[in-house]
Amino acid sequence: MAGKIMPNRLDRVFYQYQEELEAKALEVLRSGWYVLGPEVEGFEREFADYTGSRYCVGLASGLDALWLAFRVLGIGPGDEVIVQANTYIASVMGITINGATPVFAEPDVYFNMDTSRLEGLITERTRAILAVHLYGQAANMGEILRVCQKHHLRLVEDCAQSHGACFKGKMTGTFGDIGCFSFYPSKNLGAFGDAGAIVTDDEELAASMRIYRNYGSEKRYHNKVVGANSRLDELQAGLLRVRLRHLAGLSEERKKLAGRYSRELQNECLLLPRVRPGCDSVWHQYVIRTKRRTELIQYLDRQGIGTIIHYPIPPHLSEAYAYLGHQRGEYPLAEEYADTVLSLPMYNGMTAGEQEAVIEALNAFPA
Repeated sequence: MAGKIMPNRLDRVFYQYQEELEAKALEVLRSGWYVLGPEVEGFEREFADYTGSRYCVGLASGLDALWLAFRVLGIGPGDEVIVQANTYIASVMGITINGATPVFAEPDVYFNMDTSRLEGLITERTRAILAVHLYGQAANMGEILRVCQKHHLRLVEDCAQSHGACFKGKMTGTFGDIGCFSFYPSKNLGAFGDAGAIVTDDEELAASMRIYRNYGSEKRYHNKVVGANSRLDELQAGLLRVRLRHLAGLSEERKKLAGRYSRELQNECLLLPRVRPGCDSVWHQYVIRTKRRTELIQYLDRQGIGTIIHYPIPPHLSEAYAYLGHQRGEYPLAEEYADTVLSLPMYNGMTAGEQEAVIEALNAFPA
């Protein structure tokens, strides 16, 4: 085995589609149109079609998609939004940037929100649920949708890691009021810089999002609201259009990699990820759990195998949210996951030999 096996490789997909990507980049550069032009319009149309949504609005990042989603829904100070406690902190920032309060829900065995706990978290201040499709697996959207409809709550989906994942055949991002996507380079549908988008079936929400992303302006120099500078640029949109054409095949490749891990990893000190019946995963990450994580990381590093922890600090214990007053022990499952999860190497273009080396090393780890 030559060289270290990295936890993620972004260059493999570029080289696989190098000719198409470079041709598109030159086309955009030579066009002389770099902001809110035909490439953005084309991507918005094609991504809406891909997800099965009526509208897509391109934005500068996934975080912008989240906080602007709650902004256009009118959720702010005094309001509560339920979100799972083991998510990436950007999910929570989308809530708190607007002055709303996150109410944390424990995760289930599939790393997503434990929907059996939702009813007990609802108060008179609850305005919305933020469903996160963590690690690429669709959350239990049937139950989440039922609770939202019963209590007249808004539903926002964080699909930063779930491009193409489905719940009972329906794509993530299309169940709620707004679906939020990140196209950060490491995502399954990744740009070559920061990029994001929302999808929605609501014409008014889409129109509001277009206003907010462009300084609050619908017409140049006529500003209706205090908005943001959050425009998906033409170059990234063009490159995303190329990647989108190949996303189905790239997703199948990741599913095959995950399937091999699940079949061939055999070590009793490792707890392998599970997929909920009726849900689909596009395997943004392949996340195992082990109580001997530090020891395992060091062992794999000696074997030339890199890993990542997604995520070592749950949001309620981060310094950024100390003002919320949460203490260790309040969300024991989320905290246990933070102490035991480990993401194995998983990327498009991973060779059979690279994956075999990872599997052999893990199976040889002393149980």
